[in-house]
Amino acid sequence: MVVAAGCLALASGTWKAACQASPARPSQKPAATTITLPPSPKALLPDAFDGWVASGPIQSLPGVSQADPANVAALKEYGFTFGALAHYKREGDTLTLRALRFEDASGAYGAYSFYRPNGWAKEEIGSGAASDKEHVLFWRGDTVVDATFSHVGPMSAGELREIARQLPEPGGNRSLSPPILAYLPQGSLVGQTTHYALGPAGYTGGEGVLPASLVGFDRDAETATANYSLPSGPATLTIIEYPTPQIAQAQEAVIRNYLKAGSQAQPPWPKALQDSDLASLEVRRSGVLVALVSGDAIPDESHRLLEIVHYEADLTSIPQPGESEVSKTGRLLLGIATLVIIGAIAAILLGFFLGGGRALYRIARGKPASSVYDEEFIHLDLREELTEKTAAARGPNPNG
Repeated sequence: MVVAAGCLALASGTWKAACQASPARPSQKPAATTITLPPSPKALLPDAFDGWVASGPIQSLPGVSQADPANVAALKEYGFTFGALAHYKREGDTLTLRALRFEDASGAYGAYSFYRPNGWAKEEIGSGAASDKEHVLFWRGDTVVDATFSHVGPMSAGELREIARQLPEPGGNRSLSPPILAYLPQGSLVGQTTHYALGPAGYTGGEGVLPASLVGFDRDAETATANYSLPSGPATLTIIEYPTPQIAQAQEAVIRNYLKAGSQAQPPWPKALQDSDLASLEVRRSGVLVALVSGDAIPDESHRLLEIVHYEADLTSIPQPGESEVSKTGRLLLGIATLVIIGAIAAILLGFFLGGGRALYRIARGKPASSVYDEEFIHLDLREELTEKTAAARGPNPNG
């Protein structure tokens, strides 16, 4: 017993020593989670291009108050998201670029038409551009760029085209221009006079003809205004698009009554209506569109311009549900009945053909056609043949 207890104590001491000698295994830490951040958006303006170098850090314009404090309401209507401002230098010349980005191409075009006064010269930069000496305005995709040179040179337009190529392009429906522009007649249209508005601030600032309160922007209206050079004088065409024909019909009545009120109208007529020939003022509705023509052209030409505006709805077929079992069974029974009828007709035609052929054959043999139903038998004179054979077997008659 003493020996056994000693052995047990020895074994226990050995196990404790082994535990104290071997270090404790550290607890396994969980694997680190890798977080992939989305790529940062492409900068609207570069630090340097075509020899132009930014004279300082590019200033970010995160809100409309920083982008354009004087036109906060209009930028909000067009869907401003953010912008950038940069000042560049090159060999003593300076260039200031202000880039404004919007939610889609429609907003960018609207802002471009809002900032561009009528009469500026057309330029080939981006999706559209205009210039007035050292001041150049262009848009591409969902971005509008306002450029101001200290001195315009022969390569200034090419340098801005380089900026336009570097601008990020929107995808999908965000890259589409306003559909309402397609309803503007192109004949006699004066270039660089089209204005697109999504709200009262943009409409008023874009040389709108009607009071903004009559347009119905609270009913999701959109407007396109353009000037035309008609043979008898200038004219302005205003197209207003509404979500439904019912809203358009109601607003047409409001605008028509406003024009009939003349000097008694409230609010008072804007200058554009006051300067128009009263006989040429006309309003017309086509579907969801309400068109108004104003200006100094004769009534016939104004009416003709107004009649060109036409709305045509694009109908999309609605997919129908799958074919039911009852319909499938009906189609099967109809197919079987059709086969039976065809087989019966084929049998009648075949019988008529065979019967008619038989009658023709008998007529060709000199028999009447009615004999086709007569029974025919093959007649064998067996009795005569048998008598001859019996006589031959008996031999000659001795009495004969």
